[in-house]
Amino acid sequence: MTDPQRRTTIRDVAARAGVSPGTVSKALNGTGQISAGTRQRILAAAAETGFKPNELARSVFERRSYTVGMITTDSFERFSVPVMLGAEDALGAGRISVFLCDSRDDPIREKHYIDVLQGRRVDGFIVTGRSSNVRQPLTVEPGTPVVYALTPSADPTDCSIVVDDAAAGRIAGEHFLRMGRSRIAHVTGPEHFDAARERASGLQDALAAAGTSLIAPTFYGGWGEEWGRQAGQMLLRAHPDVDAIYCGSDLVARGVGDSMRELGRHVPRDVALIGTDNWEIVATGARPPLTTVDTGLSEVGRIAAERLLDAIAGRQHAGIERVAPHLVIRGSTDSTGAA
Repeated sequence: MTDPQRRTTIRDVAARAGVSPGTVSKALNGTGQISAGTRQRILAAAAETGFKPNELARSVFERRSYTVGMITTDSFERFSVPVMLGAEDALGAGRISVFLCDSRDDPIREKHYIDVLQGRRVDGFIVTGRSSNVRQPLTVEPGTPVVYALTPSADPTDCSIVVDDAAAGRIAGEHFLRMGRSRIAHVTGPEHFDAARERASGLQDALAAAGTSLIAPTFYGGWGEEWGRQAGQMLLRAHPDVDAIYCGSDLVARGVGDSMRELGRHVPRDVALIGTDNWEIVATGARPPLTTVDTGLSEVGRIAAERLLDAIAGRQHAGIERVAPHLVIRGSTDSTGAA
């Protein structure tokens, strides 16, 4: 019996199971040729003795640090935090810690973080940001796995997990059509953002499949409420009979909703409104609460972490993998307000 005041060691587990300390290490680390019965006996002995592996010794033994570096360019953390939470869900099962570093779109700062994290011998990197525009690959030591989340690598041989932005636009358009809306417009962010163009394309594809089209060219501008208010006013002046508006972000949708009220339009009875992102504090705080397309950022992070774990284990993935978005229905498209 072990002394309760003393930390249980691997030798205690070995003595309880009747095997060598080396066999215990192999069983606990999932390595070596060990019979199922012996492995089960060792795991039971570890539980009985209250053994907790020394992580430093484990990392030295396996030549791994059990840490991952996450590099982001998202200074506002609006997108990197959901991605990181999803990644941590996947990495936590393997007791892997995440170092989050914000490069602020500064190549020098990014290189500094890479050097620091590689000095700590991280097992790999997840790279994310605030847009789905492609970026140049991370410059790391040969053999260091890197997976890109949300912001894809320009190298097609890299592994990139991204949002399906075209599907987001299609989902919004199809929902409006099911509501019976036909005078549909689109207000979104800057045209140089891939996400803005792809969501617009997806929306147009959904309408074209139903034999209709947007009532006006897409309103490209900013991602914030101010642009949403301006665009909403311009849209209503030019097309007072608009009955549905899809917005490229929840903040834009909030601004558009403000302009609808100011100009005497009821949401959703007169104008149905859909945003993008499912930024809950924004969507639920809108009046009425905002129907929005959830782009699945946590799922992007979770899958990216799983692909990184595969790469660390020697199973590399390559190419772009798209995560399907889904619609979250709230009051701004309430079916009782359908035309």
